[in-house]
Amino acid sequence: MTSEQHETGRVAVAKTCKLYVGGKFPRSESGRVYPVRAADGALLANAALASRKDVRDAVAAARGAFPGWSGATAYNRGQVLFRIAEVMEGRRAQFGADVAAAEGLGADEAAAVVDAAIDRVVWFAGWTDKITGVLGAANPVAGPYFSFSVPEPTGVVGVLAPQDSSLLGLVSVLAPVLAAGNTAVVVTSAERPLPAITLSEVLATSDVPGGVANLLTGTVAELAPRLASHADVNALDLTGAPADLRPELERAAAGTVTRVLRTGRAEPDWTAAPGLERLRAFTELKTVWHPVGT
Repeated sequence: MTSEQHETGRVAVAKTCKLYVGGKFPRSESGRVYPVRAADGALLANAALASRKDVRDAVAAARGAFPGWSGATAYNRGQVLFRIAEVMEGRRAQFGADVAAAEGLGADEAAAVVDAAIDRVVWFAGWTDKITGVLGAANPVAGPYFSFSVPEPTGVVGVLAPQDSSLLGLVSVLAPVLAAGNTAVVVTSAERPLPAITLSEVLATSDVPGGVANLLTGTVAELAPRLASHADVNALDLTGAPADLRPELERAAAGTVTRVLRTGRAEPDWTAAPGLERLRAFTELKTVWHPVGT
């Protein structure tokens, strides 16, 4: 019992956080949970420990949501992403507390991280209707045809979120996947999952269709191999994978996954200005030919 609990005479109820799959908050099918502790070791909450069955359920939800999300207009996807930023803004205090506890930051430092994360979502929201113009092209051809290269979303993307940057890193890997029209299954930071759990509550109230983004709490070592080898996953982001696990994941993904985003072993500087790399990584170029004059 903490000193505060001695003073109030009651024991606080530790929250048991759930997964976010298909727009709902199920418990892990295994029923397992694990304690989430602050940087100073204090118990913050319990989080669901996702299993391979939860991975399969999340991929099925993402696959089911893909036709609707990829077929939505770029303007609509941008509006939905901007709505995520709006709701995050309204929960700045909660995010700030989560980040401060998880990453051991002071209040001002945590607030700066939250602000940067919100700005990052807005930045990618603005890209939804510019991807075609920037990544696509009108190709010169030797014949009476128009030829266009048009970017299209890759499909279901498995994202291994950064293990250290619990919010800014998380939105920096998730937002470009969604902006490009893909759906996502995210394995969150294992030791710092609370900002991701709060983000899932934001997603549930931000006009994001169920299944577009699915967040699993648990260990990368247990969940990532199932995600990499799943036949319905089209791309894999290795950002949050430990170095010794990456070769195994690449081998597992070789037979089923179209794209693997390889990153450095150290986490990127998430405060740096984002580029187009992550938008380009999860788009495919389709070339269209059309006769001139018809």
